[in-house]
Amino acid sequence: MVGYQAVIEAPFSQPPCLLGIRIDGESLTGIDYIFSGSEPFPPCTPLAKEVVAQLDSYFDDAGYSFDLPVELQGTAFQRRVWQALVSIPVSKTSTYGAIAQRLTSSPRAVGNACRSNPLPVIVPCHRVVSASGLGGYAGHTSGRNMSIKRWLLAHEAH
Repeated sequence: MVGYQAVIEAPFSQPPCLLGIRIDGESLTGIDYIFSGSEPFPPCTPLAKEVVAQLDSYFDDAGYSFDLPVELQGTAFQRRVWQALVSIPVSKTSTYGAIAQRLTSSPRAVGNACRSNPLPVIVPCHRVVSASGLGGYAGHTSGRNMSIKRWLLAHEAH
């Protein structure tokens, strides 16, 4: 698919979900969930190959720590939220409200920043839940996206 430097199969969805890897120069800039209209293809740059290797390592071992050059494009507030997400330890969760309080914001604003996260899995927005349940994931509160969130949380709980 145009714009991706690799498209790989993800282990967390039936029917299969693909991950589209976006690289700009020497930085990872995006990972997209692709549910149809594309086929997997191998990495076409050294950085894309490293991203795929590190994602595979995480899928094998949830405790794996990513070490990739990333460029997070977003507002200053979004970048603050994404930095807060990276600080949530593996197998732990935080609430939209707790992050909002820490950033002197609102839970809704935190949720909107999570929805705009360009690097799901690596910037772990799946670790953010509502005060009374799972909340949403990638802008959805049901369906395949929520199945991905449940899989990622279960994966990290082991």
